Amino acid sequence: MASNESDYLRALYQDWSDRMTANPEMTVPDLRALFDEWEKPTMEPEGVTYKSDTLGGVDGVWAYPAGCDQSKVMAYTHGGGFAVGSSSSHRKMAGHLAKALGVSAFILDYRRAPEHPYPAQIEDAVSVYQALVDNGIKPGNILTAGDSAGGNLAVATVLKLRDLGLTLPGAVIAFSPWLDMELSGGTLSSNEATDALVSRPVLEGMRGMFLGEGGDPADPLANPLKNDFAGYPPLYINAGEVETLRDDATRLADKTKAAGVNTTLSVVDGMQHVFPFLAGRAPEADAEIARIGAWYKAL
Repeated sequence: MASNESDYLRALYQDWSDRMTANPEMTVPDLRALFDEWEKPTMEPEGVTYKSDTLGGVDGVWAYPAGCDQSKVMAYTHGGGFAVGSSSSHRKMAGHLAKALGVSAFILDYRRAPEHPYPAQIEDAVSVYQALVDNGIKPGNILTAGDSAGGNLAVATVLKLRDLGLTLPGAVIAFSPWLDMELSGGTLSSNEATDALVSRPVLEGMRGMFLGEGGDPADPLANPLKNDFAGYPPLYINAGEVETLRDDATRLADKTKAAGVNTTLSVVDGMQHVFPFLAGRAPEADAEIARIGAWYKAL
């Protein structure tokens, strides 16, 4: 049974869906303003400070939990269909996660679609990773993390690093990752009535902006479910049980486990898309982030 506190996220998503339905001609700037409300469910984490910076030519925000190990860095890529969302909408959630892990975090403001279609987003994430290494951070002390489309980037960036022959980061965390650009997951239909935000038409619109004209939805970096995961680092995946993208998370877990990857999958009953946004507000989010912290520290 989902907590009463967790309904805050469902209600916010339903409000967005209602507003988008009422204004089908909503512009990209309007959508970005709407989705910057994503920070509302997250309570401000105690003992975390922030600093704007640029790494590898990519703007972003550092999160420094008190007493964190600054030799360990989480590179966090925000969600929002590759087109909306920002460090502003995600810094508090990333701060909670960094605090649980005991690390610093850099929340990327990567280039967004449609102005910058694929592969600009992965290029920016790779640039940040290389800048961290150039600044003396050991690859094994870096982890990539992200939610929704940013969860795709957290996963795919490591595949790109492998393609480039670079030493891989030590871990990957993906919240409700949107991976399948072919939109073939069964829960897109079976959970349509319970997911208050993510629907096939929304994903189709975001996919068009991300891939651009002539883009290939089966490209194995745009669609990591088409890739192989040989040599991949330890991976933590979570999803909400009632969300339409649940199958993306479970299929990724199946694929990585089959490849011998140290994979943990957490699907939490009654939860919506990227339910860790409820950090500090709902017990389900706090418990999940605590589980991730314990997982990371045990690696």
